[in-house]
Order: sequence, then structure tokens, then C-alpha cells
Amino acid sequence: MSVVALKPYAFPAKDVQENFPAPLLFIGWEDHLMFGTPVALPLPPDTPFGALCTAVLPGTYGYHPDFARIDWAKVEWFKSGEPWKPDPAKSLADNGLKHKDVIRFRTPGLTGISGSCS
Repeated sequence: MSVVALKPYAFPAKDVQENFPAPLLFIGWEDHLMFGTPVALPLPPDTPFGALCTAVLPGTYGYHPDFARIDWAKVEWFKSGEPWKPDPAKSLADNGLKHKDVIRFRTPGLTGISGSCS
């Protein structure tokens, strides 16, 4: 749900990109409610998208039993709720990702511990 301010804010926003070591990217794993919300990760814009699967996400989601069974070729990606096909060879920026964007991934056939979505 979007919110509309009735009066203009009288202070500068604190969540602007300049206040973080790198742009924040929110990443969520569908059907795995052990992780109830997307994680916020500061990732340099020149990070190859493919590095998310091999170098970033294992440290975030790797302790879940389903993680080792992910077939990354079959993963379905979503950007702002819409189906999305990132290019793993291109950088996050070249894939159109910017500060505070939200992406989610669905792993067909994997729906949490014993199919519980947890």
C-alpha cells in the first residue's frame, strides 16, 4: 500500500544511497517463510548478477536445507512483483537494479522444510 504525505517533509531523508556503503538491494526467497521478509544487502552496482547465486546468497540463505537443492537455471525472478529475466553475466546496474530495489526468487519444486513454506 502506498502512502501519501499530507504535508511536505521538513527534514532530509536518511535512507538515500549516499548514506550507505553501497546501494541496498532487497532480496526475498518465495515460499520460504523461515525468512519472513527480504534481506537488505549493500551491493556494489558493478557486482555481476550471477555472483548473487554463487557468492552472496549462500551466505544469506545457505543454511536452509532447500538451498543446496536449488536449480538456478529454473529459478523464477521477480522485480517489484513482476516476472523478470536478469542476465547473470551483466552487473546489477546493467540489469536495471538501483538503490532500494526489491527482487524475489521462486525455486520451483522447493517450498520449504517438508513443503511447509518454512
